[in-house]
Amino acid sequence: MKVKPSALAVFAKSKVKAKAEARRLSQEELEKLIASLNEALKAEKEKTKKKQEKDRVATIRKVNDLLAESGLKPEDLKKNASTARKRKATGKSRKIGAVPAKYRLVIDGKKHEWTGRGRTPKVFQAYFDAGNSRESCAIKS
Repeated sequence: MKVKPSALAVFAKSKVKAKAEARRLSQEELEKLIASLNEALKAEKEKTKKKQEKDRVATIRKVNDLLAESGLKPEDLKKNASTARKRKATGKSRKIGAVPAKYRLVIDGKKHEWTGRGRTPKVFQAYFDAGNSRESCAIKS
């Protein structure tokens, strides 16, 4: 079944065309049109909200079915999530592809770190220009 394109779609895509068409209508006609479009928008938003809620409930059912099938309980998921949060909070997990810092400077109580890759940060460049070496700010592991 082929869906007929909306006559309003042209105006939704182009403000210039919408304004040109609006000039052909009286103020009263424009106000009625706007009221009708606002009602249609409200109805569509409500319809979308109901569909999202229906999809959410269906997803919850699927998850509960998977849990029952596998013998897991919702508490088991909470345990794993809390340990992952703890790992993230302690900073022991690292992003894939992230490079650990090789150099560290503490200036005025502010810590600056650099991996040693790419362009030298201004703070480090100023430090090196002052006659200091890279080894003096290297992080010793």
